Amino acid sequence: MKLVSYKTEDREHLGVYVNGHIYNLNSCDKLIPDNMNEFLCGGNELMEHAKRVNQDIVNGNIQAKEELFYELLAPVPHPTSCRDGYAFRQHVATARRNRNVDMLPEFDQYPIFYFTNHNAIQGPGEIECMPDHFEQLDFELEVAVVLNKKGRNIKAADADSYIAGYMIMNDMSARTLQMEEMLLNLGPAKGKDFSTVIGPWLVTPDELEPYKAAPKSGHTGATYNLEMKCLINGKQVSYGNMADMDWTFAEIIERCAYGCDVLPGDVIGSGTVGSGCFLELNGTGLLENSSYQPQWLQPNDLVEMEITGLGILGNIIKKSESDFSILALKK
Repeated sequence: MKLVSYKTEDREHLGVYVNGHIYNLNSCDKLIPDNMNEFLCGGNELMEHAKRVNQDIVNGNIQAKEELFYELLAPVPHPTSCRDGYAFRQHVATARRNRNVDMLPEFDQYPIFYFTNHNAIQGPGEIECMPDHFEQLDFELEVAVVLNKKGRNIKAADADSYIAGYMIMNDMSARTLQMEEMLLNLGPAKGKDFSTVIGPWLVTPDELEPYKAAPKSGHTGATYNLEMKCLINGKQVSYGNMADMDWTFAEIIERCAYGCDVLPGDVIGSGTVGSGCFLELNGTGLLENSSYQPQWLQPNDLVEMEITGLGILGNIIKKSESDFSILALKK
């Protein structure tokens, strides 16, 4: 099942995407709330209601309301929180090699994550960026999950049952701001908090069963053989596979939930797949060829991310009319 959030006449709704069409769930079953946040709080019970409606639509058993004029939003427009992991060893190792620093042994000991701005979630469409963001503006090709159960001290062996579904995620990054901030060892802030893109829909785990793969040796949890790629203005720049995750979402959730609650509506990203951003690609290019020309996102670029089973997430990068710069405020 593919769940979507969309807007008609400035009101947000919850729907299912079936054969190229969007149908409102609440109009088919009044027990299903008409927004994603309330729906996720209903856990597995509401999920089963939605699956029954979805199957009835597929089978032609009900006359569901098809939406004709709508704006597609992020599947989870208002997450309760947004964390991003660091699950792909290839990305971490390559990025560190390109900076001429050794791989961290701690990567193989435990999964990590950081909190990003859950109020800066966006879906398909235009992404407006400030002037300073265009100082080495980058994409990051990732997978994300959203939870639909509350939990604490969850073991990895049980953690997959907390996942409502999977989405494409683009962790937008302003690298000049990020690299300056990281010198102070506090983690990313203004380099990350302006836009995190998810979409185009939320795909429930049952749809991904045909792609299920074994986790890496010594790891616990589900992963999937899903090809991942990113195209900029129609040219493919990145390719990877979700099955290359070293740390599973189950293991990341286990760490997230240690000593604190995770909640329905929490979004968790995988971290960048190997080759999944310009920072890594530029570093490798320069390492192999000193005359390599680094590439960064520019105004009016079209960014398209495609992941098997999860769809295509498309965005156009737009430049704000404002000339305000925080880089210019440095003492």
